[in-house]
Amino acid sequence: MNDVKITDLYSLEHTLAADYLRGFTYPWEALKGISDLIVSLGNSLDPDEYDNPSENVWVHKTAKIFPSAYLGAPCIIGANTEVRHCAFIRGSALVGENCVVGNSVELKNVIIFDNVQTPHYNYVGDSILGYKSHMGAGSITSNVKSDKTNVVIKSADEQLETGIKKIGAMLGDCVEVGCNSVLNPGTVIGKNSNIYPTSCVRGVVPANSIYKTGGVIAAKR
Repeated sequence: MNDVKITDLYSLEHTLAADYLRGFTYPWEALKGISDLIVSLGNSLDPDEYDNPSENVWVHKTAKIFPSAYLGAPCIIGANTEVRHCAFIRGSALVGENCVVGNSVELKNVIIFDNVQTPHYNYVGDSILGYKSHMGAGSITSNVKSDKTNVVIKSADEQLETGIKKIGAMLGDCVEVGCNSVLNPGTVIGKNSNIYPTSCVRGVVPANSIYKTGGVIAAKR
C-alpha cells in the first residue's frame, strides 16, 4: 500500500523516537511500545537539560508548563514546548520540541514530532503526528471503532489488516487538519495534505492532497 509506511510519512530527524520508529514498516506497529520507549529515553536524558518533576515524567528546562496542566507518566516534553492551561496528558506521550499542547487538549499514547501544534480542544490518542503538522480547533482522533473490532487501514483499492483494536490517526509531516474535523480510526494522511474544516475522514489520504467536503480528494496544484 502506498503512502502509509513510516518512510513515506515522516522525517525522522525531528523526533527522539527516530531509532525506535526505524524498527517498523508501518507507524501503527509502533503504538504498543510507546510507554516503554519513553521510560527508556527518559532515563538517558541529560539532567542538566531536563527536569524530572515526578516518576517517569521529564520536562525540558526551556518548556513552559502552565499551572493547571496535568502531566501523566510516562511522558517527555521537549525544548521550548508549551503545555497550556487544563491540558491533560494522560501518559505515554512523547512530545517534541517547539510544540503547542493547548487548552483542554488530551494526549494519550502518542508520538508528537517537533513543531507540532494541537492548540485548542483536541483529543489525540493512539496516534503519531509528523513534523509541523497542525490540528485545527476542535479536531480529534477517534481511536476505537464503534463495533470494537480491529482497525483496518483502507485505501481506494487495498486494505491492510492491523490486528489492533486501538489506532487513531497517522499524520505525515506538514499536514493541516481543519477545525472540528474527526479523523476516524486508522486514518492515514500523507505529507503536505490539507483537510477541510468539519470533515469526517477515514482511510488513506495521499500525500500532497486536499480532502474536501463530502470526502472528495483532489491533488494539490
